Amino acid sequence: MATALLPNDDFHINVDDKSLEIFSLIWLDANVDAKNTRDTEVKLRSIINHIKKFQDIKQCQHYIEQRSQKDRLILIVSGRLGQEIVPFIHQFRQVISIYVYCMDKKNNEQWAFKFSKIKSVVDDLDELVTQITAHHKIQKKVEEPLSINIFTTNVDAGKSTTGVNGQFVFSQILVDCLLRLKSTDVDNNEFINLCRNEYDGNYTELNNLLEFKAYYSPDKVLLWYTKETFFYKTLNAALRTQNIHMIFLFRAFIYDIYRQLEKSRCKHSLQVYRSQLMSIDELDGLRNNIGQFISINSMFSTSKERTTALFYLGDITTQIDSERVLFEIDADPNIVNTKPFADISEHSYFPVESEVLFMIGSNFRLNSINRNDDQIWIIKMTLCNDDEHNLKQVLIYMKEQIESSEMNLRILGKLLWEMGKFELAEKYFTRSLKELPSNDPLHISLYEDLGKVASQRGDYDMSMKWRQKLLTFKEENSLATNVIVNKTNNSITQSILVNHININAEWKQHGITIAEGNVQGNQLNQLDLPYGIYVDDDHQTIYVADYGNHCIVEKKYGAKNGQIVAGGNGKGNRSNQLYHPTDVIADKKNDSIIICDRGNRRVVRWSRQNGKNGKIIISDIDCRGLAMDNNGDLYVSDTKKNEVRRWKQGERKGTIVAGGNGQGNHLNQLNWPTYIFVDGDHSVYVSDYRNHRVMKWMKGAKEGIVAAGGNGRGNALTQLCHPQGVTVNHWGNIYVADSFNNRIMRWSQGSCEGSIVVGKYGKAEQSSQLNRPSGLSFDVEGNLYIVDCYNNRVKKFDMGEIPPKSYHYLTKYLPAGTKYLSAETEDLLDEIEDPPYRTKYLPLEKRYPSIESEYLPVESEFLPAGTKCPSVDTQYLPVETKYLPVETNPESRIKFEGSYCNNGMIPTESPINLIRLVEIDDEMYH
Repeated sequence: MATALLPNDDFHINVDDKSLEIFSLIWLDANVDAKNTRDTEVKLRSIINHIKKFQDIKQCQHYIEQRSQKDRLILIVSGRLGQEIVPFIHQFRQVISIYVYCMDKKNNEQWAFKFSKIKSVVDDLDELVTQITAHHKIQKKVEEPLSINIFTTNVDAGKSTTGVNGQFVFSQILVDCLLRLKSTDVDNNEFINLCRNEYDGNYTELNNLLEFKAYYSPDKVLLWYTKETFFYKTLNAALRTQNIHMIFLFRAFIYDIYRQLEKSRCKHSLQVYRSQLMSIDELDGLRNNIGQFISINSMFSTSKERTTALFYLGDITTQIDSERVLFEIDADPNIVNTKPFADISEHSYFPVESEVLFMIGSNFRLNSINRNDDQIWIIKMTLCNDDEHNLKQVLIYMKEQIESSEMNLRILGKLLWEMGKFELAEKYFTRSLKELPSNDPLHISLYEDLGKVASQRGDYDMSMKWRQKLLTFKEENSLATNVIVNKTNNSITQSILVNHININAEWKQHGITIAEGNVQGNQLNQLDLPYGIYVDDDHQTIYVADYGNHCIVEKKYGAKNGQIVAGGNGKGNRSNQLYHPTDVIADKKNDSIIICDRGNRRVVRWSRQNGKNGKIIISDIDCRGLAMDNNGDLYVSDTKKNEVRRWKQGERKGTIVAGGNGQGNHLNQLNWPTYIFVDGDHSVYVSDYRNHRVMKWMKGAKEGIVAAGGNGRGNALTQLCHPQGVTVNHWGNIYVADSFNNRIMRWSQGSCEGSIVVGKYGKAEQSSQLNRPSGLSFDVEGNLYIVDCYNNRVKKFDMGEIPPKSYHYLTKYLPAGTKYLSAETEDLLDEIEDPPYRTKYLPLEKRYPSIESEYLPVESEFLPAGTKCPSVDTQYLPVETKYLPVETNPESRIKFEGSYCNNGMIPTESPINLIRLVEIDDEMYH
């Protein structure tokens, strides 16, 4: 071995270079780049991919010192350089074994025996490879660090999301969040490319990668996980080091593991074992928390055989910085209702190991920790539910918050933000921006989030840039006063779709027929007494319950014809038939539709992927309407029992949430309930058909509140007549299909009467008319879809102009850039009788709305309407607006200089245009 210690430019140090695996090889040798060592390197990379080579001791030592204690380093060193460096790096936890490769084996063995981490001294490269291979089979089992979060009942714990209990809770939520986030082709390609770059030159793993890409399937995931390839190595490293972005890229495969464990879940109680080397600090951390709960943040591999687990500890010499540990775990599948565990022997690449695998995030109670006569620490634990600790309610609440929404990158980013991981939060916010259409309103929320995160990081310049992008986006997309839909909260229910409809929104009165229509029939372009409707914006699809044709029709936005996706095989009660369906909703979480099969007195689920047959989920029920809340619980109205029940998944009887006290018109009764709606607070709105009212039953209430109608049958604005479809927005506005009055009504919260939204022109089949409207729904843009039952069609009514907001300012200043009124035109409402409004002058001492611009001061009492607008000498007049100075004639021209004109005057060529005034509360509004 040579002794050159000079630095070499080819061996520059980068302490930040990261490997996708936990184990790394470091090779310190003056001749490390010789041909024979390069050949050995190829062999070694098939075992441990990442190899870092050094010729300089100081660089090598610095590199080792900077590595995390979660890294696992194997050092190959020459005899001469080994004598110098080993005494300085031997105590580091990250260094787990050392191999001395030299020409003088006998002499180097004399100093090497003093250091327990030196596994062998060899003078042959093939022997070196053999030794490392043999030892690594054991080390990879016991040396991989465990990522553990501890829940403590200490009164000071849990105050911070980055503290002990905060980490415990957030680690649980993060796993759930990632498992619910759909994977994309972009993610999969990034994963493959990362692996390809990591294993560049490693032909063994590149071949594995090619095989994986070509032949991977979810049912083979456990085979890949237990096989010694890049898949196991990189996944385990990501989980154990909490590399969140790699976990993000792995999430689809983690979900596949979850599903396989669910399918093979253990049926009986068992005791399992796991061997581990732990640092003294790690062990002390557990010893100080006996009786507490821990969460394992990785897959937790155990064996049913105690001797198998002990085998991996038997050949290990006690290290100066670690202790031998054996976990003994009691696991009862009957008390665990969340994280699955299973004997995976029949799916494993090594079936003889009797491996029992626990899912990420499994929780255990620490029962005891004692040292036995063999100097092995025995840690006894019991598998627990998620809700056996004092943070049960916090955990349930946070899970409900996430599960109430369709998971997306913004929710993941916000979770990471709360965890204090600002850079990762920014990463997923910006990733989400790239995936969105250019005009998607979610840009607004993401720009706001990015601005706040940048500010919290102290990067105020970047924060301002994001806020500027926000303003630019609003201007370009005219979103300042338009409908904004927050897609982050776009859950599996329809309730979110109407949450942001403006309180004063109006709809065009002539609708477009999007599902025929015109004549009753059973062709794909015809309907026969359609009833319920569901609008699925995610899939650009509407579903219609075609009562007379005994089927569910799917219609893509813009498509000429629909297609039958359930039923359509004649009326009947077979699994491929329906009989007079009255309502349909989409269960996006389970990729299915749920149908009210009224004629068969059942509720059925129909897969959207393989929709040949339905599955009965509720039987013996006179169902009429369906709804689903943000927890995925199903609500069904029953016209015979005059009640609405909620069914949680797996329940057989359900829970009454409205009615259930017999037929009647008291507040605790219903009379033929039809359609229902559930809001974000789990209040249930019911169209009480024969009582001609809409009832609101708050969660847990014993009786309802009359929310609309309730004044007998009739067509006055205070009345309804056989209401059907109903939906509610976050203002509390109720939209209801007033069926026998052939109109859609809006009732504001607390109002004694409603207003007609659509159907002002009587019963008929014209584009502005309805005939027994039944179901109704909104799309994400706020457009209204109505099932026009007796006209056998579905109509779409586009949202019209949104009336201006009612805020105003009492001021002599008119908004700059506003166009002004001529009082001599028909645009001035006849109701305005105040004499000044009958003249050519518009008084200034009135209230006008601000339009988010600077103000134009006017010192005269009246503005001559119909003339060019005067300006007073002031710098408040924005240069973009062209006004005529009072002191000049219309032909004058004054050049611009800088931001303002040189004397405060700005000429114009444009006359005043007409606007319209409306009278509200005796005040004038623009």
